[in-house]
Amino acid sequence: MTQTIERTDAPQSSGLLWRVIPPGLYAGRASVLVERAALVNRRAWFVLFSGAVEPLFFLLSLGLGFGQMVSSVAGPGGEPISYAAFVAPALLAASAMNGAVYDATFNVFFKFKYAKLYDAMLATPLGPMDIAIGEIAWALLRGGLYATGFLAVMLGMGLIASPWALLALPVALLVAFAFAAVGMAATTFMRSWQDFDLVQLAILPLFLFSTTFYPLSVYPSAIQTVVTWTPLYHAIELMRGLTTGVVGWGLLGHLAYFAVMAALGVVVASRRLGKLLLS
Repeated sequence: MTQTIERTDAPQSSGLLWRVIPPGLYAGRASVLVERAALVNRRAWFVLFSGAVEPLFFLLSLGLGFGQMVSSVAGPGGEPISYAAFVAPALLAASAMNGAVYDATFNVFFKFKYAKLYDAMLATPLGPMDIAIGEIAWALLRGGLYATGFLAVMLGMGLIASPWALLALPVALLVAFAFAAVGMAATTFMRSWQDFDLVQLAILPLFLFSTTFYPLSVYPSAIQTVVTWTPLYHAIELMRGLTTGVVGWGLLGHLAYFAVMAALGVVVASRRLGKLLLS
């Protein structure tokens, strides 16, 4: 009896692929985590939508209230625009950031440290990368939900001056994805609830000083350089450019910033989860 052994050589690229995503880390079922999160939050819709209220209050109090005391502000192209039109895109970016970060940090930490949900998931065919992508995707949807509501408010208030604003929503989703990925990666290094003070310590200065409420030119040159490195600054520049119609090749640099940020966050989060849960 002759035994025939067929050999199929894997493509050379597969070796590189499995170095990036080793077998067992990803089963392609990240969508089940999104489905679970939707089922869990269907009775907590008020908490889910409450995060969209804070930037709206800022818009009403500062954009409209304080804006009555400011005649105009220099927009992205240097042309004068109303203070409300200046602040609104920044709050849109902050809304996407907040919705993604808080879901990818506090909720993930509870599931990981206390509910032991991820340990149960790893007893199924799901892998650490499924968990990372699934949780980040849910945080992305939450950030996108906030951004959609805020865009609708801006449209109703007449604060959108260009058809380019149609791209603001997909850009907000990219921003939310990047912040969620980095937020989840950071959560894997946290040991207790006290460590979450560091999250607020990072988010609050970003919100206040990333040209949210005033132009970059008000800072000294050294601080301007630091501000331009921050992620929320790049998000705000994208939103202001799209909503005012000042679109140029420079926006691609801001998009590349978030693409790299998202990729690094996913890789670090999945590898850290694999190390912590499988060790």
